Amino acid sequence: MSEAQDWNSKIIAEFRDNEGRVGGPFEGAPMVLVHHRGRRTDRQLVSPMMYLADENDPKLMYVFASKAGAPTNPDWYYNLISAGTAEAEVGTETFPVTVTEVTGDERDRLYAEQARRYPGFAEYEEKTKGIRTIPVLALRRN
Repeated sequence: MSEAQDWNSKIIAEFRDNEGRVGGPFEGAPMVLVHHRGRRTDRQLVSPMMYLADENDPKLMYVFASKAGAPTNPDWYYNLISAGTAEAEVGTETFPVTVTEVTGDERDRLYAEQARRYPGFAEYEEKTKGIRTIPVLALRRN
């Protein structure tokens, strides 16, 4: 198991043991477990992510493919874009979602809000400046 997989496994276990809450660097942050299939492997995968709830639509949340400021997008980003659907696990509830990418001014507005709330996202954006724009995905509950 890679270091990232081990880290994710611990976060997933803590999330499920505490009805969707985790501590450490994610203390108090809104967390979602996104269930998706590997586009090449067809394996079922689960990725823990922080999310930003839409202010006006309770069926909509946004996730950020930051990969902690790495120069490449996370694999889950490609899996979600390829499939267009996934399942979201929030608290003790799991439900299907439709996945779309948010671009342009709306993407910039959402990312800026996430960075305002959680300054680590501003650091990730600084690390990727001139390399890639961190994608923002909308997950809409079906």
